[in-house]
Amino acid sequence: MDITPTPEKTPENSITPAYYRQILGKLPTGVTAITGTNDDEEKLGLVVGTFQSLSLEPPLVMFCVDKSSSSWPKLRKLQKFTANILSDDQVGICRSLSRKGPQKFEGLPCTPGPLGTPHLDGATAYIDCLVTAEVVVGDHYMVVGAVTSMEDGTGDALLFRGGKFGQYLPIEIPTQTPQVARSAS
Repeated sequence: MDITPTPEKTPENSITPAYYRQILGKLPTGVTAITGTNDDEEKLGLVVGTFQSLSLEPPLVMFCVDKSSSSWPKLRKLQKFTANILSDDQVGICRSLSRKGPQKFEGLPCTPGPLGTPHLDGATAYIDCLVTAEVVVGDHYMVVGAVTSMEDGTGDALLFRGGKFGQYLPIEIPTQTPQVARSAS
């Protein structure tokens, strides 16, 4: 199913891909590695920046992957995956899994999870899923996964914003709202 909207093209609505990327690049995203293992024991993987909770009851997650991905067609056939939420010290793993070719997992320590899919050692969380839906949305596939198991890992999540990797830094929020002076009326 394709649910891609077709907005009316007007001079006021001429949004270029570069400008779109510039504006939305201001919003930080988490970095998640989607992994699987095929029948030949070959590890498969790709990295996504769009991964999130979709439903609590039943527990569902979703991610988006570019239609030009050469890895997604191989993973799609498995109908199961692990979402490895990468830790802020796993930039190297992100870069490795973003490459093309069969050497993506070379030197990457991982352990098979409950579905037999790779859990990347050191990830901040592991979410094992069965694929329940795939929808074409613009130039991406939106994939929905039913969560079958979850495991807490270590560290804080790796973030990506404006073409750069980063980490979460909490800010102090005052516990009391400052009093606003009232004017006499």
